Amino acid sequence: MSQTHPFKPIFDKNSKILILGSFPSVISRKFGFYYTNPQNRFWRVLARILNADLPESIDEKIKFLLSHHIAIYDAAISCEIEGSSDAKMSKIVPVNLNPIFKTANIKQVYANGGKAYEICKKYLEDEIIKATKNEVIKLPSTSPANAKFSLEKLAKEWQIIAKNLKPLKEKIQKLFL
Repeated sequence: MSQTHPFKPIFDKNSKILILGSFPSVISRKFGFYYTNPQNRFWRVLARILNADLPESIDEKIKFLLSHHIAIYDAAISCEIEGSSDAKMSKIVPVNLNPIFKTANIKQVYANGGKAYEICKKYLEDEIIKATKNEVIKLPSTSPANAKFSLEKLAKEWQIIAKNLKPLKEKIQKLFL
């Protein structure tokens, strides 16, 4: 069944990294926000690697992302999809990342899982490299379908995000000292 992406990207002018998923799950589409399936480990992984409290409400999640200079969106703006399975995605139309890249100074793009990475490489690579001067980095999916990765193993792999944000935090702290 053909689906169009139901949410706006989350970003502001201070966003430095962009995390792209593939396409919102059935549960996320139902609840109207990114990664709302309680089995998805996205929010738990980010909270763990950033040593932050787990955001609960949509407002808390938006504030959490923006306070850590993180933008999120998905790589597909529309597709044919059965249920929530990335493997069942077809007729993919990629998103337009230009509004994000024009507003924010994104330094690195991360793909949340194989399908997001595949879409980035196939459709968005030139745009990403032109904007960031870096290739997209593939991270293991936080989806419950990626059962072979425990929360601990995901956090270890996703730690690269915290490492890339650390110099930014240090720079900001020096400005206020």
